Amino acid sequence: MGKLFRVLIGLVVLTGVATGVYAWASSGKKAAGGMKLVDAETGSITEKALAVGQIQPRQKFSVKSKISGIVKVCRVEVGDRVAAGQPLFEIAPDPTPLEVTEVERQVESALATFERARLDFERTKELAAQGIVPKADVDSKREAFELAKVAQTKAQQNRDLVRKGKLEIAVSGIDSIIRSPAVGTVLSRAVNPGDPVVPLTSYQPGTELAAVADMTDLIFKGTVDEIDVGKLRVALPTRIKVGALPTDVVTGKVSRIAPQAQQKDGATLFDVEIELDPNPKVTLRAGYSANADLIIREKKDVVTIPERLVIFEDGGKKTFVEIPGAKEKDEPKKVAVTLGISDGLNVEVVTGLKKGDKVVQRPPKEIM
Repeated sequence: MGKLFRVLIGLVVLTGVATGVYAWASSGKKAAGGMKLVDAETGSITEKALAVGQIQPRQKFSVKSKISGIVKVCRVEVGDRVAAGQPLFEIAPDPTPLEVTEVERQVESALATFERARLDFERTKELAAQGIVPKADVDSKREAFELAKVAQTKAQQNRDLVRKGKLEIAVSGIDSIIRSPAVGTVLSRAVNPGDPVVPLTSYQPGTELAAVADMTDLIFKGTVDEIDVGKLRVALPTRIKVGALPTDVVTGKVSRIAPQAQQKDGATLFDVEIELDPNPKVTLRAGYSANADLIIREKKDVVTIPERLVIFEDGGKKTFVEIPGAKEKDEPKKVAVTLGISDGLNVEVVTGLKKGDKVVQRPPKEIM
């Protein structure tokens, strides 16, 4: 029982000592009336603008078909590396019975017209050789014959395109094999075997089969608020924080600032692009969310204080801070200071304070 009593007495004494030490330490940082004293320190100040956006490939290509039909074969998967001209898809034509019948009739009609024009041309040449018809009639029949020949070829090509999905025209052609437009990585594949395909034409966008991009050439694309865009310029250094890579550092330089704003959710924003510096130690992927700090100005080893301690007067033209009075009970006195750059939390003090000076921080006013 006596041992327990002595333990309790010891705990009480330790608690009292700890309370006294805390009170003594706290009293050294406080002034009268609940005011605190903050030291002016040396440090770095960075004035920056924030851009919110994503890591994206500089160029992204949409793979589309020039013929309609059904996807027969898919030769790539998402993430595959492809070369320019490499086959990606094979499209099987899927014409309707009406379309097949129509192209067959067009071929028959064109053939009949061609035979008629050929016979007329040969007959006219014989008559011209006998002096019965003038030479001008021969030229007219020759023109009709050539036009009929072109129409017949066109009808046959149209039939081949509808039925086979393949058409050779001199050294180039339209093929049912869809190939990669450039070197890159397959970012997405929007179709599977059996899916229908609408062709790319002058009046319709067509079905996107896949997206291909060069993942070795990535940039940051984002937006900056109109308040900061006036301070920006091309080639500003940037530090980019990628959400998926919190421990990695990505740097770059501003390469483009949009000349026109866009409205988004009631805010006025400007598009910016940032050229990323090479960093083989960091693996970036398209679509990573990121925030970019655009470094407008940066200073090191300067005197700084929290900006909340600054008193602004005369519309911000005059700036002051409060320092302790000569004696402990004296009221704080105002000292004029000249400010430099600010990062929104801390501000550079150019004149008026030096390292180690005490600045008064008044307690927040209570709202009744």
